[in-house]
Amino acid sequence: MATMKVALLAVLLLAAVILSIGTGSVHVPLWEVGKTLIGKGTAQHELILLQLRLPRAAASLLVGAAMAVSGALLQALVRNPLASPDLLGTTSGAAAAAIAFIAATNGEASIAWLPLAALAGGCAASALTYLLAWKKGSSPLRMVMIGVSVSSAMGALSIYFTLAGPLYLVSQALGWMAGTVYGTSWKHVAYLAPWVLVGTLVAMAQARSLNVLELGDPLATGVGVKVERKRFLFIAWSVALASSAVGIAGGISFVGLMAPHMARTLVGSNNRFVLPASAILGAFLVLLADLAGRTLFMPLDIPAGLFTALLGAPFFMYLLLKSKA
Repeated sequence: MATMKVALLAVLLLAAVILSIGTGSVHVPLWEVGKTLIGKGTAQHELILLQLRLPRAAASLLVGAAMAVSGALLQALVRNPLASPDLLGTTSGAAAAAIAFIAATNGEASIAWLPLAALAGGCAASALTYLLAWKKGSSPLRMVMIGVSVSSAMGALSIYFTLAGPLYLVSQALGWMAGTVYGTSWKHVAYLAPWVLVGTLVAMAQARSLNVLELGDPLATGVGVKVERKRFLFIAWSVALASSAVGIAGGISFVGLMAPHMARTLVGSNNRFVLPASAILGAFLVLLADLAGRTLFMPLDIPAGLFTALLGAPFFMYLLLKSKA
């Protein structure tokens, strides 16, 4: 049953992509979208769909999937429904490092290095959160509070690095901090895809170990799982996924919080199904947020991160009030 639900979600996502790339300031009918995708469209439609809208949609899918799987891993490891890369400082740390990199290189460095810079910042912020939250264990509420504090500090650093850089990069950096896939090309997709695909596949291949870790360290050790080694691996992949997404699309928030909860509601608690369902739902959220951003207020292009934040903030408040931590 869960397998069928995941397959249905994948089909719905594909339909959403087709509808998305056909919608915009220039409307392209569905049959023309289909013809263009198989190489029989007009030159105008090929330019609009294949060179402008499709890479943007692909980037949305990859970013959403990366953030969602990162959040699903953290929630399972910490056994805390409030855990997400946004709330534990990973996203803001990655953003601060990426902006510092852009400012230091005057925006001239290859984008191939941007995910690596973001990864370094995400690792540093995540490590700081865990260290500060540890006090004979780490309660869910303490980790969230420390994570919010670290996120705020990293946000302040992002603003500092933005202002310290060249003036012509300020508007670009501010839009990027809000979280956007505006201006993404196939080059961005090519740099992001290996990070997301490898990280997601590795996480899914280890879903059984993740299920055991959710039962607690004593039981996991008893059945032969190398707890510390597995936990380090999962945390590393979670940080890598979130940081690589931030390196391309900036601070698209709350996807890592919402998508795993939606996935568990649909397919249950088995991470063999939660991880792929989270990836699909996360991709769905960012795709729809970007579609809303570029169509609802034309000719303005609103960052997708603003829409995910509008959904995610009340969702987080609901979880916080519901939590018994």
